[in-house]
Amino acid sequence: MNPTIALLPSALLGPAVWQPVRGRLRAAGRDVIVAGEPGASGTSVAGVLRWYLDSLPTGRDYVLVPQSNAGLYVPAITAQRSVTGLVFVDAILPPEQGTTPVAPPGLREMLQTRAGPDGELPVWTSWWPPEEVAALFPSEQVRAEVSAQQQRFPLSYFAQRVTIAPGWSDRPAGYLAFGDAYQPERVTAESWGWHSAQLDGGHLHMLNAPGEVAAAIARLL
Repeated sequence: MNPTIALLPSALLGPAVWQPVRGRLRAAGRDVIVAGEPGASGTSVAGVLRWYLDSLPTGRDYVLVPQSNAGLYVPAITAQRSVTGLVFVDAILPPEQGTTPVAPPGLREMLQTRAGPDGELPVWTSWWPPEEVAALFPSEQVRAEVSAQQQRFPLSYFAQRVTIAPGWSDRPAGYLAFGDAYQPERVTAESWGWHSAQLDGGHLHMLNAPGEVAAAIARLL
């Protein structure tokens, strides 16, 4: 049997970001799921990992397709599920071993200015200038659907570290970038021998051009 394509959304946003691409891949005959239940991930590294694993039943093979900071959790998922391939989509690329912080120092410094007195951050779409956020969505309706699934995280979450399971990057893999924001990750992926591609779009390009993104994922697969 062909592996199941598991689309992994950022826990900050939720599964709505992948639903349009899921529909396109299913229409093309692919077995595909979107991992994660809306609003149920918890706010620790262990909680987010469990959020992904709970929606990936054992007993089947997967190709993991993480987007954004979902990439951080790929090594741990490969250690606990049968994973035959990877396609990172505008996603953080973990190191091959060791540990890595949830957020780099520069992002943590920026988030410190956003946290409230209780240490809680606003939802992800409130981190950036309104005009930049508006450009990420094709319509107000889609923005509302995605925004309804956003979770607030404490600043302390972004200081946690993720342990990297060894050997995770040994399986066949590819990297799909939207624009240049994740260019360093794409270059690293290519240095590891991964196939790569780039589409001209913003960080949530899969909402604006789900057919194009689905086709690019299928080509990398």
